[in-house]
Amino acid sequence: MIKVGFITKSLTDGNAQRGVGFYAKRLLPKLKEFAKDFDIEILEIDNSLKIENCKLKIIHYPYFDLFFHTLPIYRKTKTVVTVHDVIPLEFPNIYKPGIKGRLNLYLQGLALQTTDAIITDSYYSLKNIHKYLGVSHSKLKLIYLAASEKYKKISKPKNKFNLPKDFVLYVGDVNYNKNIPGLIKAASLAQLPLVMVGKQATEIETMDLNHPELRHLKDLDFKNVIRLGFVSDEDLVTIYNLAMVYCQPSYSEGFGLNPLEALACGTPVASSNCGSLPEILGDDAIYFDPKDISQIANAILKAKNSKIDFKSNFTWDKTAKETLVVYKSLCP
Repeated sequence: MIKVGFITKSLTDGNAQRGVGFYAKRLLPKLKEFAKDFDIEILEIDNSLKIENCKLKIIHYPYFDLFFHTLPIYRKTKTVVTVHDVIPLEFPNIYKPGIKGRLNLYLQGLALQTTDAIITDSYYSLKNIHKYLGVSHSKLKLIYLAASEKYKKISKPKNKFNLPKDFVLYVGDVNYNKNIPGLIKAASLAQLPLVMVGKQATEIETMDLNHPELRHLKDLDFKNVIRLGFVSDEDLVTIYNLAMVYCQPSYSEGFGLNPLEALACGTPVASSNCGSLPEILGDDAIYFDPKDISQIANAILKAKNSKIDFKSNFTWDKTAKETLVVYKSLCP
């Protein structure tokens, strides 16, 4: 039996409530569920001592940070790494890592070259990992993510947060690539209130808005915006169901999990035509140029009147099984 160590750091550190943490949280139970079918044993690894003592054949790092040295260069076991995106490298004028960050990027790049397989979430990310980090195509494995089964239509959602009858919803961070200023302006132009869900949404006033990565958040007008901050998964399902339209205005995305969750809840989606979003959402979204405010507003209004008949080809069962196939290929 092949012993695979799954590094659980992203389940307990600052990434636990972000996309990286969600990925590990949803993937790990599914890997354990199907592992025996592949003659594989999944072990949760939370420290380096366990790596030495468990006699592992493979280690899977389900996260990768461009500007922090999280991946050892020298390893005694075969290594799988999940790289969700390289978005900071797409916007070098915004994401300036400094001397230490550039050194770590170099070290991370070296470490990545010695891994046995690199999993990523979209063909868009796969192309960019090859482009910016010089990784061989032979090492890159495309495995799509999925919305959790808990995201579904609710016949009578309860309005726990006293939200307006009609509103545009956004869920996620407020990073530059998310295009939050464009979203706020477009919602105002469409004369619809905007509801923002995510921990960072309520922390903007406490951030250093003079920082190059945060300057886009300066002087925003929040009078038409309801910022709920972090909510539980159960509450988020309800909020998706209450929303009139979900809008993803990003300049770039590595996957696009939130609009996929919205569609699973029967909520129409207006989406940027950039990054991986068209690849993931297909014909189930109304697209726009994220740099054109009027296009965003028009797409929101058009999506409002669209009918959703969404049937996703993505499942976490499929994600887990394809990940297990990658493990198996390294120890035939």
